[in-house]
Amino acid sequence: MLLLFGLVYAIVIVAANLLGYGGHYPLFAIVGLVIVFVQYLIGPSIVQATMKVKYVTEEEAPELHRMINELAMYGEIPKPKVGISETSIPNAFAFGRTKKDGRVCVTRGILNTLNQEELKAVLGHELSHIRHNDMIVMTLVSAIPLICYYIGISFLFSGNNRDGGAIIGILAFVAYFLGQLIVLFISRTREYYADQGSIEIGGQPSALASALYKLVYGSAKVPKEEMKNMEGVKAFFLNDISTAREDIQELSQLDTDHDGEISASELSQLKYKKVNIKTSDKMMELLSTHPNMLKRIERLAEYS
Repeated sequence: MLLLFGLVYAIVIVAANLLGYGGHYPLFAIVGLVIVFVQYLIGPSIVQATMKVKYVTEEEAPELHRMINELAMYGEIPKPKVGISETSIPNAFAFGRTKKDGRVCVTRGILNTLNQEELKAVLGHELSHIRHNDMIVMTLVSAIPLICYYIGISFLFSGNNRDGGAIIGILAFVAYFLGQLIVLFISRTREYYADQGSIEIGGQPSALASALYKLVYGSAKVPKEEMKNMEGVKAFFLNDISTAREDIQELSQLDTDHDGEISASELSQLKYKKVNIKTSDKMMELLSTHPNMLKRIERLAEYS
């Protein structure tokens, strides 16, 4: 986070010096903080509206509430609000501003796909995001490349290159690209920690691995048009829905009995079995919000 803020502040200082506003650094810092704060405030409302989240009572979804309440107690966090999105994409996500403002939402697709133990492990993953303050972290860091992007657009296409506008624009776009790579790295790291957190508060490693396996297959079956509508919020999901079709081939190495699930014995075999990940997939992971799914399940084997 410090690296990201340093990156955008460096761009602002260069722009200010070239434009003759060298004495206004504190003002630029304040403007940057205001942008981040506004994103922090409106972020949950955007996610809620995009996913068409409907909050449900204990009477409407007793089992869902029971699991979330139990996991929240184990995780020592306030029980989050519980919502359901009617999309057929099988997934779950957590969002909010603070632990007290936490919200966990499941899609209709995931309720129709997972068994109870798998759903509990997934909910543990999402509550771990709240427990680790990941919503705040990701809101803060994702704003930085966005600031760089708008600086780049403003200067590169302003038509005024007399004061070094083109140089500022190019530097801002470079900073935007580097910033995005850092944000994606942070996002992937948080996913690993949330997987670990799920196990710490009661989820079974094999149940989470099996759930991830099923989510990939479920996402691959969803029509492309529906998938496109979710591109803007996919970072909140449990897996990268955009790469689901590519993930299927690699994951077939794990389901040795071809029953559509990953059992505890199949997961434990990964401790001693070498899995094959294509070089192209390793490269694509650098541009993804989520870790490579095979690597992620391989990491879960360490806890089995």
